[in-house]
Amino acid sequence: MSSLLEAFRLAELPAHAEAFRAEVRAFLASSLAPAPADKRARTWTGFDADFSRKLAARGWVGLTLPKAYGGAGLDAFSRFVLVEELLSAGAPVAAHWIADRQSGPLILKFGSEAQKDFFLPRICAGQAFFCIGMSEPNSGSDLASVRSRATRCEGGWRLNGRKIWTTNAQHAHYMIALVRTSGAPEDRQSGLSQLIIDLKQPGVTVRPIVDLAGDAHFCEVSFDDVMLSDHALVGEEGSGWKQVNAELAFERSGPERFYSSVVLLDQWLSHLRRSGASAAEATLLGSFLSQLASLRSLSLAVTAKLAQGESPVVEAALVKDIGTEFEQAIPSAIAAAISANPDVAVDAELYRTVAYLNQIAPTFSLRGGTREILRGMIARGLGLR
Repeated sequence: MSSLLEAFRLAELPAHAEAFRAEVRAFLASSLAPAPADKRARTWTGFDADFSRKLAARGWVGLTLPKAYGGAGLDAFSRFVLVEELLSAGAPVAAHWIADRQSGPLILKFGSEAQKDFFLPRICAGQAFFCIGMSEPNSGSDLASVRSRATRCEGGWRLNGRKIWTTNAQHAHYMIALVRTSGAPEDRQSGLSQLIIDLKQPGVTVRPIVDLAGDAHFCEVSFDDVMLSDHALVGEEGSGWKQVNAELAFERSGPERFYSSVVLLDQWLSHLRRSGASAAEATLLGSFLSQLASLRSLSLAVTAKLAQGESPVVEAALVKDIGTEFEQAIPSAIAAAISANPDVAVDAELYRTVAYLNQIAPTFSLRGGTREILRGMIARGLGLR
């Protein structure tokens, strides 16, 4: 337990990051078109390339990447503030999200000089959008059971296989995929590598998957004899598992892992201010706010580690697990609170937002690693298994 407490040393946003918040809010006030809450609740699945390019023009895509590659050269705390403000406003950030959050930093850390020179300036300019190729059909949450295979051939690699739950693959330009380059699926983490795939290559098929809410941001992607050059390999062959774990620390640690329902929370708070809150509603709201404050502190502690160049895999998994539990609880609890007061008028916008998030909330504990997988990682990190 002492090691866990040590891992989550309290951290505060430095003054420069808090000062940056005012700049972000001013930009959003002038650049973000008004939208109803049920649309803003789709914030980090909302794809709007024009909005992402407006951010890029400010230097806010690739915010932490070096200026030499077109980034802003700011720290992880500044990115925390930017993400917090974007999600709170319900900005449509999906176009640049993956490239900014993890593909860019991954290429910076493990990529070749040619890959850095080619991809990083395009990411920072909002000209290269990425998706993640990790999960596969019939594998559940077992990320190590990779069957997609890249075989060495003259001039590069021949790729065959499938990926699933690949967010916004139908809009992305590139995918960084975890594939097997040696051995068999039974070898688990051994023999895995990461490849950058141009999704316009012959042999790539993208099939969007419509969810219960009518959205189609998940996709299945098939590779049939896709030819890739030698330059597609990221890092060292066979080091894919180590690289993916470093990447997942970025994916699991940010405010997006507990802010998915924050637009609904704000909308419900506005409703309570108009109608007056009952004792039960005030208690529920207080519970939400105290949990949010605690999660934010945990996430800031992880951000401090990222700012120091560390890779807090276990800590990020813990924040993601607790955070998704919180953001999943909000829609059902608010729906129950509304139902408990049938005589109080509720506007249609709040109803639509509750309905949407109740439909989509089960996915919160799937994306970025299921609850069961994360708890296994946490247990191993604490020496409990």
